[in-house]
Amino acid sequence: LNILIGYTGQISLGHGAFFGVGAYAAAILATKAGFPFWLSVIAAGVFTAAVGVVFGLPSSRLKHLYLLIATLAGQFIIEYVFVTWASLTGGAEGIIVSEAKLFGLNLRNDRTFFFVIYVCLVVLMWTMVNLKRTRYGRAFIAIRDNDRAAEGMGIPIFLYKLLSFSISSFYAGVAGALFAYYMMSITPEPFNLWLSIEFIAMIIIGGLGSIPGSIFGTVFIVSLNEVLSHLTEYLMNVGVSTGVAITLAPLREFIFGLAIVLFIIFEPKGLAEVWRVIRSNFRLWPFSY
Repeated sequence: LNILIGYTGQISLGHGAFFGVGAYAAAILATKAGFPFWLSVIAAGVFTAAVGVVFGLPSSRLKHLYLLIATLAGQFIIEYVFVTWASLTGGAEGIIVSEAKLFGLNLRNDRTFFFVIYVCLVVLMWTMVNLKRTRYGRAFIAIRDNDRAAEGMGIPIFLYKLLSFSISSFYAGVAGALFAYYMMSITPEPFNLWLSIEFIAMIIIGGLGSIPGSIFGTVFIVSLNEVLSHLTEYLMNVGVSTGVAITLAPLREFIFGLAIVLFIIFEPKGLAEVWRVIRSNFRLWPFSY
């Protein structure tokens, strides 16, 4: 998502659905076509990239709020497909995914699966770091800063916008495929608008246009989710009335919104900038000069 918003300046509220497209694509390829784990993950990423291009077509004429609304419509359309195309997606009952196996190694163990996900993360991050240095990455940044000037310099902005949508969707599709194999059962519920909002919160808090910021923001949001979940559970266990605990549960949305607002006001460059300042101070410590 940071590729699309942070580097190219194209706002999207549909990445929760793209994540779901990758999950369903991998599940369908594994269960109905008999694809092996590694091939279904890659194929799910490619298919999600194609879907991202379709929903990126409005970017030729739409910008900012209007593009946001178009991608929001895409989110709802894909959610509707997940629920109603029962013959393919299983409808509300979802799909049971077969166990993941890689080169004969069973990935049912959490620790083993962690290393698979970690390797995927490293490879995709390394790819993004190098993509940023290419003419494609520089074109993305030029479009974000001033698309008219970029077009005046000969950059075909519509094609590059579609490329950004496709790369961003490919990443989401691969992540969704890994999620499907890890959960071993998928239903339409997790891939909703709230998930898309969580993704946006991650990159805003982490730092727009920053590759480390994507990691920092994700760690922050996931940790915040865990803290709030354990806090609610603790309050219920120590004897606080159920009504109070239920009242505290929706505070997650409030705290997410508050965190985004505070970061925009006080640290618009996100946690990546905080880390840069801390790292610079350590380099100069104990003497400033």
